[in-house]
Amino acid sequence: MVKETGYYDTLGAKPEATADEIKRAYRKLALMYHPDKNSSEGEKFKLISQAYQVLSDPKKRDLYDQGGEHAIKDGGLSGGNFSSQIFDMFFGGIGHINREKRGKNFVHKLSISLEEIYNGAIRKLALQKKVICDKCDGHGGKKGPVEKCTTCKGQGIQIQVQQIGPGLVQQVQTMCSECCGEGEHINSEDRCKQCNGNKVVCEKKVLEVHIKKGMKDGQKLVFHGEGDQQPGLEPADVVVVLDQRDHEVYQRENDNLIMKMQIPLVEALCGFSRTIGTMDGRTLLVTSLAGEVIKYGHLKCIQKEGMPLERDPFEKGLLIVQFLVTFPENHWLPRNKLLILETLLPPKEDVTVTDDMGVVELVEFDPGLHNREYREEAYPEDESARGGVQCQTS
Repeated sequence: MVKETGYYDTLGAKPEATADEIKRAYRKLALMYHPDKNSSEGEKFKLISQAYQVLSDPKKRDLYDQGGEHAIKDGGLSGGNFSSQIFDMFFGGIGHINREKRGKNFVHKLSISLEEIYNGAIRKLALQKKVICDKCDGHGGKKGPVEKCTTCKGQGIQIQVQQIGPGLVQQVQTMCSECCGEGEHINSEDRCKQCNGNKVVCEKKVLEVHIKKGMKDGQKLVFHGEGDQQPGLEPADVVVVLDQRDHEVYQRENDNLIMKMQIPLVEALCGFSRTIGTMDGRTLLVTSLAGEVIKYGHLKCIQKEGMPLERDPFEKGLLIVQFLVTFPENHWLPRNKLLILETLLPPKEDVTVTDDMGVVELVEFDPGLHNREYREEAYPEDESARGGVQCQTS
């Protein structure tokens, strides 16, 4: 007769529950109260893990059934040592639930637009995941016929000693050829018909990825326990990495947006009015002050029209505008009108001309032509001047 039922009550299991039922009850509660999902339920998770550590061990469970929690404490599970074990179980230390006993995380790079980060979005991610077969409960077949592999003794690996030189040997670890690394052996006729002895089956899962306003390129979103399942391991996580595509107008720099605006010379000198389309569908009218000269590469900014801040989406960074001034083509203005324009522009710099000055002419620079002329000047004579091998002529 069970003296106490506190640990069973914590897991929501009956005192006569089988080991598999205990494991299922724990797995369900662990996913629900894990600190990664519910940071405020740390104490609850400790109690669940403490109960499972006792009831999952046949010797400890028998001791608890006969003498209750007092018998467990007398058996050496009380005090700082037990608390340390429990702490390690939660936070990745050397306990029963650590990273070595978790499945491999699935990492997916999600391509998103700058508009989705600016406005926020919900994307659905469909993936195939492995889940524990519910027909055989992850045993791969009937519980009785599942036998431990005698070749590797259930380890799934074999250690071979090879001699690599006089007095030198090395150990080589290989997968057990008898059980193919499973550590168990199941006769074909006893294998589960649903999973064919693989213990897991494939299942389609659709995750909703909530992209908050102002998230960063490369930011990770973790879906705990949504990865592949495997008997004896904690479910893996699905990690979604945001991959922002380039935008045709805007470039992001932290919380700011940068755009380039081309304006003609007349607008750079005499002022302009331009419209800018925002990524949330608004239109901004941008004007320059009268008499203000916009130089090529000049930077100006608009307050609170940049990227929303993730911590406070109602606040935004700067919209930085870089101006690219385009100049008119050659001879765009008749010579007689150039003098009129000259009177309107700042005065030229006066240069004093003397007789000893050399008069030169500016011509257009052609990099290809310049390189050709340089090669001809470097080798003015025939090919024999280079010392190369000459072809014999008849």
